[in-house]
Amino acid sequence: MRRVRYYEYGGPEVLTVEEVEIPVPGPNQVLLRTEAIGTSFVDTAMRQGTSAFGALPLPGSPHGDVLGTVESVGADVTGTKVGDRVVSLVTPDAYADYAVTDADGLAPVPAGLDPAAASVLAMPAPVALRVLRAGHLAKGETVLVHSAAGGIGHLAVQLARLEGAGTIIATAGSPAKLDFTRKYGADIAISYADSDWAEQVRAAAPGGVDLVLDSVGGTIAAQSLELLAPLGRLVIYGAAGGELMDVPARSLYGLKSITGFGLLAWRAARPDEARRDITEVTEHAAAGRLEVAVQATLPLAEAARAHTVLEDRDRLGRVLLVP
Repeated sequence: MRRVRYYEYGGPEVLTVEEVEIPVPGPNQVLLRTEAIGTSFVDTAMRQGTSAFGALPLPGSPHGDVLGTVESVGADVTGTKVGDRVVSLVTPDAYADYAVTDADGLAPVPAGLDPAAASVLAMPAPVALRVLRAGHLAKGETVLVHSAAGGIGHLAVQLARLEGAGTIIATAGSPAKLDFTRKYGADIAISYADSDWAEQVRAAAPGGVDLVLDSVGGTIAAQSLELLAPLGRLVIYGAAGGELMDVPARSLYGLKSITGFGLLAWRAARPDEARRDITEVTEHAAAGRLEVAVQATLPLAEAARAHTVLEDRDRLGRVLLVP
């Protein structure tokens, strides 16, 4: 079978397609025959060795949300059988014809659901839903969603509306992305490439923003903290900008709060609620209430091109790889 890895840090060209044996699932693991792989911008930073969370050791294996059919199961696997169509929670060595993944991280896929929608059920959609709830969104509140044209961001915009948000302010980095966020439900779209983007948010929400969802980090997160209304909440769930936020304690005295969110930590702390999140977003997707945008669907052999698309500032939604 084919597998994609990289043996040095660098640009998309370091991604190497190699032939290896089909892996064998261990205890509590399953082997998936890949139908599609949902890629992530985070892996481009990992590939470059520039992630805000530190460089991973080489050789590197891109992660992804693997949609596929269960080919075989390891010992101790219950509730999943050969032939089931499922999608996995972010899996290492995901760019491959077959992938081994933990059975506990699988989301069942309803019959007839297209690959794009199916690819978000285990990670992107549950993250989008849970960051809204981690921020205790109340009906009628104003929400600011950063990177709102991204794979998780455009889902968060839609789910914010379904959760009862009053005004949704989206930020993105290009005119095409701003139009895209409006298409998926943003009331106001602002380019954070503008030096006065924060002032534009203040003009749109003079009383302050109730909830900010941030996956960029760095100065974007710091400025967002200043935009919060009294009792406002900032939920940080990534650092795509390459820098972590330094939290100034004095900024919190105005009745503002910061919450961090990580899906693996959430699943470990509240496994039953995390499973219900998957069920809920699956129902939204199956009913057509949650749409998934796809910028490109590319062959596995063009993994390098997929990373080039991921790094393109004009990318809208997901990038999928298929065998």
